[in-house]
Amino acid sequence: MRIPRSWLFVPGDSEKKLAKGPETGAHALIVDLEDAVAPSAKAEARRVTRNWLEAHKRQVTMRKQVHWVRINAVDTGLWRDDLGAVMPGAPAGIMVPKADGPEQVRMIAAEIYELEQRNGIPNGQTKVLPLVSETPRAAITIADYATSPMPRLAGLTWGAEDLGAELGASRKRDAAGLWTDAFRYVRAQTLLVAHAAGVWAIDTLHADFRDEEGLRQAALAAKGDGFAGMLAIHPAQVPIINAAFAPSEAELDEAHAIVEAFAGNPGAGTLQLNGRMIDQPHLRQAKALLGID
Repeated sequence: MRIPRSWLFVPGDSEKKLAKGPETGAHALIVDLEDAVAPSAKAEARRVTRNWLEAHKRQVTMRKQVHWVRINAVDTGLWRDDLGAVMPGAPAGIMVPKADGPEQVRMIAAEIYELEQRNGIPNGQTKVLPLVSETPRAAITIADYATSPMPRLAGLTWGAEDLGAELGASRKRDAAGLWTDAFRYVRAQTLLVAHAAGVWAIDTLHADFRDEEGLRQAALAAKGDGFAGMLAIHPAQVPIINAAFAPSEAELDEAHAIVEAFAGNPGAGTLQLNGRMIDQPHLRQAKALLGID
């Protein structure tokens, strides 16, 4: 599975918005059963989401967009019903909100395994992407993902809105527009632990979808810091995120040169390329950029 750069949330109870999802250009569409759906509409959202996934699952090999589902948090008691409803549609993965550490994610993964067997889905095909920061307890367990191997774990992502509410924070950014300490800590932990675990690091959304320049700067900063993609809450954000994370021609040329250099020297650990030293981390980064193993 290639790394999706843009991850767009779409309400699971809106047939109209789901119908437009494939046209947005988002690399990953997250059909949302959680925050975007009112409590009274949860059952309808499951029905709509399942039907939509069923209608699209046969196109998996042809499409460039992957379909994920954000289920409800474990403490709501709704998550098993969510999984039972949507797994017949074979989503690419499940986003876990308010993930309370690796043990909770493993519990959800075990349920996914059972549902894969029941629905004829290849074992391990359904990946998991936890939102690791939405409560203070969740935020202090981020480092545990680095030492808790989970085959289904596709990546880590984080969110600021729920954590801010839990903290009673009156601000999330300072006067210069930078994340304040708690949020900067969570973002850095998400980035570092994702790389330590060898999974995708996906940056949080830019809440003001009308602020195109702010989003562009946030997306460029995320790419520069080492994130692989970014969440989006509005279709207008998708092309900006895709453009920010797209590799430049110079980056692609350099990646090809690094791969070719090591291919020509298979036993080398370190090489010289254009006057600078390159080693195995450079090779891994180049392969990731090019989407090759």
